[in-house]
Amino acid sequence: MMNIQETTTIGDFVAKDYRTATIFSKYGIDFCCKGQKTIDEVCKKKGINEAVLLDELNAVFASKNESGIDFNSWPLDLLVDYIEKTHHRFVEEKTQDLIPFLDKLCNVHGSNHPELLEINELFKSSAHELALHMKKEELILFPFVKEMINGTKNHGSVSQPQFGTIKNPIAAMMQEHDFEGERFRRIAVLTNNYTPPEDACNTYRVTYALLQEFEQDLHKHIHLENNILFPKAKALEKFFSTEE
Repeated sequence: MMNIQETTTIGDFVAKDYRTATIFSKYGIDFCCKGQKTIDEVCKKKGINEAVLLDELNAVFASKNESGIDFNSWPLDLLVDYIEKTHHRFVEEKTQDLIPFLDKLCNVHGSNHPELLEINELFKSSAHELALHMKKEELILFPFVKEMINGTKNHGSVSQPQFGTIKNPIAAMMQEHDFEGERFRRIAVLTNNYTPPEDACNTYRVTYALLQEFEQDLHKHIHLENNILFPKAKALEKFFSTEE
């Protein structure tokens, strides 16, 4: 069971137990980009029975979790390394797989399935923007988080970053997360939730499966940053400001 307050957000639930993401997805609730909304807010907006939803969520907490990883308990420097080495590399590798497949589908099936052209354009835009986004995290945001971690370990101070407060790059990263979330919602609509058409060849089916896998990984990637890493990084910076 989880102690639920009026201010408890969707992101708080998923940070507590990632298995709840399945419940939110079932109800069409965005748990990553829109994770700052409360249960009450989303239920009222979507016309969902709040009591039923809470019962399902509490059933998840009550069940034994043998395979879940408690990312919320990880040290921030370990979480940063995990995001970079797992999710950033996933984006880089899968992008190289998907672009040739999408180009091939457009060439072979684009005349009968013109939606493929928009899907291809959307994915290439996403791949480009994500590459820039991840570099900004790796070169600017993540090093400062690690500097703060080292400062706490060594009882030292941290240098004043050029971006002023960590809230500034975090706000920019979250806005970019929102853009990618919207882009993939459009891709999901165009692909009929990644359901290949009846005349789809094997390449068609593999491509849709890879796109779905890409979106699922992106959801987890954004969740780890928006709902766990970013709030803790802001709290850590606040600790240093109170020390001065």
